[in-house]
Amino acid sequence: MKRIILIMAVLIAGSSITLEAQLKREYTKPKTSSTASTVFGTTASPDIPASVTFAGEKVSFDRLDMAERLDRELTGIIYGQTTTELCFKRANRYFPALAKILKEQGVPLDFLYLAVTESSMDYNAYSSAKAAGMWQLLAGTARDYGLEVSDEVDERFDPEKSTVAACKYLKAAYKKYGHWPTVAASYNAGMQRLTNELSKQQVSNSFDLYLVQETSRYVFRIIAYKLVMESPKRYGYRFSRNHLYQPVSYTTVAVTGPVANWVDWAKGKGITYAQLREANPWIRSTKLTNASGKTYQVRVPKQADLYRSKRSFSAYNKEWVID
Repeated sequence: MKRIILIMAVLIAGSSITLEAQLKREYTKPKTSSTASTVFGTTASPDIPASVTFAGEKVSFDRLDMAERLDRELTGIIYGQTTTELCFKRANRYFPALAKILKEQGVPLDFLYLAVTESSMDYNAYSSAKAAGMWQLLAGTARDYGLEVSDEVDERFDPEKSTVAACKYLKAAYKKYGHWPTVAASYNAGMQRLTNELSKQQVSNSFDLYLVQETSRYVFRIIAYKLVMESPKRYGYRFSRNHLYQPVSYTTVAVTGPVANWVDWAKGKGITYAQLREANPWIRSTKLTNASGKTYQVRVPKQADLYRSKRSFSAYNKEWVID
């Protein structure tokens, strides 16, 4: 037995010496041109413009802190490729309708980029603070500006109705501040808090305020999205028309009474419940009680627009596409 143990000890020791020698040779090899280092993909820091026009207001980035704050947001958006690509694709579907509403409401089109900042153009976005929809409205704010919010109906998730409500807020804030970038800051901070800070810090606009990080970064992120989405090729984003999500055409059905089951209702219109909810994200339940007899305009998507093989492809902004 002792002899067997001795033989095993010798074999283990020999194996250890052999392994040690192999490791020593591996890590002391002279480095050749192919093994000397790893070359990573090229990245480039964005140039910061001297100024940007936002909602008709010239914003200068000559001041050091202003340039660095824009640089932080611009860099994050450029290299956050997954989210940024989805912003372009979703915006192509929703910008046409939302831009029309902003024009009708007298709100500058640059506020489309506020919606991008708020939700990445996801109509189903819902935050930990219970803000909902593309414009991330709180329930109380939504009701103040004419939207219905309940267990069965939540119009914060309706891209067009929520845009009208957001415009009402933005116009009210502009009457108060007379400066669109400060209006944008108030959308994040709230008018009362922003007004208090302007008074306490004795300045006239949000760019001169010391604020919590979220609000301090907010307007710069909106401007950064504007820069990237107005000149995507400059920042490395290239799309074909068929890469972009397309607007969908609908017929509209007026519903004035209760709906016992939206699944059956959708089936009766030749679509699935999933397609009904996609077209009408304000529907939040499988039923509609509607005790008051309110009229709801329910969208039924046109079949031809639901299939890639049957539809044409367009781009909201010709700068977004290479074809």
